[in-house]
Amino acid sequence: MSEVKKKKKKIKVSTILIYIILSLWGITTIFPFVWVINNSFKPSREVVNSSFSLPIEFTMQNYVKAFDNLNILEAYKNSFIISGSVTIAVMILASMIAFAMTRYKFRGREFIHSLIIASLMFPVFSTIIPVFKMMSQANLISNPLSVIIPQIAGNLSFASVIMMGYLRGLPIEMEEAAYMEGANIRQVFTRIIVPLCKPSLATVGIFCFLWSYNDLFTQLIMIRRRTKFPICALLNEISSKYGIDYGLMASSITIIIIPVLIVYICLQKNIIKGLTAGAVKG
Repeated sequence: MSEVKKKKKKIKVSTILIYIILSLWGITTIFPFVWVINNSFKPSREVVNSSFSLPIEFTMQNYVKAFDNLNILEAYKNSFIISGSVTIAVMILASMIAFAMTRYKFRGREFIHSLIIASLMFPVFSTIIPVFKMMSQANLISNPLSVIIPQIAGNLSFASVIMMGYLRGLPIEMEEAAYMEGANIRQVFTRIIVPLCKPSLATVGIFCFLWSYNDLFTQLIMIRRRTKFPICALLNEISSKYGIDYGLMASSITIIIIPVLIVYICLQKNIIKGLTAGAVKG
């Protein structure tokens, strides 16, 4: 009886320690966002003198200045065009690749699978020069396609691995029954595979959107016209052109991170569900 009590007490203490550690980690993660939002309502001089205190002189002027001096709405439109196109294309291509790799046996399948896994080891920095040269030869520099195409290629391997892991765990009996009823490959894919893969598709879509939205490196290399800047590239211009105006920088950062926070908060359950389902079933 005493041993059971000791065991319960030990579990309780360990649980408390875990919650304490997670709470501290959560505070350190959330604090930078709260700090930036708090400073976005201060004049620049107050940010410099007391950046960790609440606003003494509460002002919305930083947001007014951000929308007046910077074409933020146009930058948002450019970001959503790029990130939305990348996300949709990757979801379609990754699901098709996963369907072919997990449901059909053909010569070279293992080699292709090895290439997909190996491609995860190559960072975008190692391929940016030849990619830039190809985009330049195709006259696509400063065109959204110069960012969309490399980002699709960069996200496709990760998305394919997630989708393959999930598809391997799905029962094949439903597909066999559909073939017996006269369904063709397209019908099986669109009416059975795609609906069953919604959790992993949601995971792939969310990660691709966030990575594309935050990919400052590719945006700065490929986009040269200011009118074509996505929102993250516009932020880089703010930090270089208006580096002294810390209030404007804080408000601009707040405007930029709002869509990312909304997407993540609303869809975080889908991220966890899709990843864990793929990991367990794959």
